[in-house]
Amino acid sequence: MTGGVKIRHALAERGDDFYPTPLEAVRSLLDVERVYLPERIWEPACGDGAIVLPFREAGYQVHASDLVGRGCPDSEAGLDFLKPFAMPRGLGGIVTNPPYKHAQAFVDRALDIVPYVAMLLRLSFLEGQARRPWFEKTPLARVWVSSARLPMMHRDGWDGPVATSTTAFAWFVWDARHEGSPRIRWFDWRQHQ
Repeated sequence: MTGGVKIRHALAERGDDFYPTPLEAVRSLLDVERVYLPERIWEPACGDGAIVLPFREAGYQVHASDLVGRGCPDSEAGLDFLKPFAMPRGLGGIVTNPPYKHAQAFVDRALDIVPYVAMLLRLSFLEGQARRPWFEKTPLARVWVSSARLPMMHRDGWDGPVATSTTAFAWFVWDARHEGSPRIRWFDWRQHQ
């Protein structure tokens, strides 16, 4: 607690970690990664369609699935991305806002399937002595840091006060076509609306 405001929810409160993705983040990714995004992607934690729908509207073919059905149109429910099952064919990339408690496992699984992966994660995902060797074996292509805080992502079913975000987010991109060190760039979501 800081000044009476709870900064982080306990894992038990977060349940399956569903925090709908702000449209502002999705539109920004569509703009900043436009030249890199594959035509056919998979959103394996599609939730209510927050990433799927804007991508489809922009002309991308999107296969959508999730562990839990949350109303995303034309999606498959009951698929645990981290478990083996028949993969969709012809995919060029995976774009998702994964459950943060499984973020690294989502990246590992995605990179086993496709050459292009973009994940919306806390900027703090870059931190940690244990994660450093993993990043050295799993090199990033680009990190798009949101220079203006994204609108708050409240967990599904949240009925408390709506607050501004205290967390920095970034789009982390792994791209097999990239050579050299990762590129760090910034975006202001207000410029991509």
